[in-house]
Amino acid sequence: MSKKKIYIRKNDKVMVIAGKEKGKIGAVLKVIPEKEGIIVEKLNMVKRHTRPGGKSAKGGIIEKEAPINVSNLMLVCGKCAQTTRIGKKVLEDGSKVRFCKKCGEILDK
Repeated sequence: MSKKKIYIRKNDKVMVIAGKEKGKIGAVLKVIPEKEGIIVEKLNMVKRHTRPGGKSAKGGIIEKEAPINVSNLMLVCGKCAQTTRIGKKVLEDGSKVRFCKKCGEILDK
């Protein structure tokens, strides 16, 4: 598997552009760079059968989010509310920031 740079970060707002959840928007909970996967809040829910003991006292069927490949997600800009590509630039003070390619809004706080 080729090592790809992931430009989506935790707490970013993303839209699913392919797959069974296509068109849905959610916040990023976790980024998994090794598998190029991203866990999005309340999207791609799967059921896991667990046994009692260990960390969880009760067993049963647990519903949780599964990772979505980064290629199936696109960042949503906070200002223009559209899916956008991400650009990078260096500000005058030397800090690197990400910006929306459609409206030019800086995405990093």
